[in-house]
Amino acid sequence: MWVYEKKLQYPVRVSKCDPQMARYLAEQYGGADGELAAALRYLNQRYTIPDKVIGLLTDIGTEEFAHLEMIATMIYKLTKDASVEQLKAAGLGPHYAAHDSALFYENASGVPFTAAYIQAKGDPLADLYEDIAAEEKARATYQWLIDMTDDVDLQDSLKFLREREIVHALRFKEAVEMIKDDRQEQKVF
Repeated sequence: MWVYEKKLQYPVRVSKCDPQMARYLAEQYGGADGELAAALRYLNQRYTIPDKVIGLLTDIGTEEFAHLEMIATMIYKLTKDASVEQLKAAGLGPHYAAHDSALFYENASGVPFTAAYIQAKGDPLADLYEDIAAEEKARATYQWLIDMTDDVDLQDSLKFLREREIVHALRFKEAVEMIKDDRQEQKVF
């Protein structure tokens, strides 16, 4: 199903070591509205969605994995030269004690990822509205992350991700209209 290109969807650059920002970015790595939850949500919902929009969920779900890889790269680059003292000062002491510098699916508060973050109702409209809300929440989080850093290189990558969330929300809104139109067509059996 997938072809993996050994490059990021968009370049990730950071201009300084910033473990505090890495901690905040963990929200988009393993948080309820993060990229992992989105990818799993959309790829799971494909099985109970009308054929007309399966491809959309597959495409966006796959792209969310690419975004997850970008976030992982950002976190790695922001912490790779950090001392243990810097990690502790950023509130990453518990993470370091449990995982050293390994990435772990957790939110910015250190709460591990859970499948409870993934919604699937089985009703196409309910699921698509959930997806729109998820994209809008991710867009808002990216804006707040942009506001929290003065690293223009990091801001550039975060702005790319924010814009992709907007595009995804628009595509899901189009899918809602397709489903509504399909339901209004008179069926003859």
